[in-house]
Amino acid sequence: MKKLTFFFDGIEVSAIPGQSIGAALLESGTKVLRSTRIENKPRGMFCGIGVCFDCLVVINGVPNQRACLTEVAEAIQVINQQGSGAYPIEGAS
Repeated sequence: MKKLTFFFDGIEVSAIPGQSIGAALLESGTKVLRSTRIENKPRGMFCGIGVCFDCLVVINGVPNQRACLTEVAEAIQVINQQGSGAYPIEGAS
């Protein structure tokens, strides 16, 4: 089966076509996807169905994207979201 490659915090991650970003990151061993805005506590996949919003990440410069609902695409740039993910995101293109 053909694999896709994307990047999380600059690190190359492999995924299966059709897989969510969250599932691919869990499979790669990544557990922390964001930090909370008040106490900077780590958060990651929790419900896996888009209800809890614990898996928010920045995808290609757009904050507040749910990793559990977003399908992997070739060469996308995903970063760990810090806090509320308010614009502007430094380094976003």
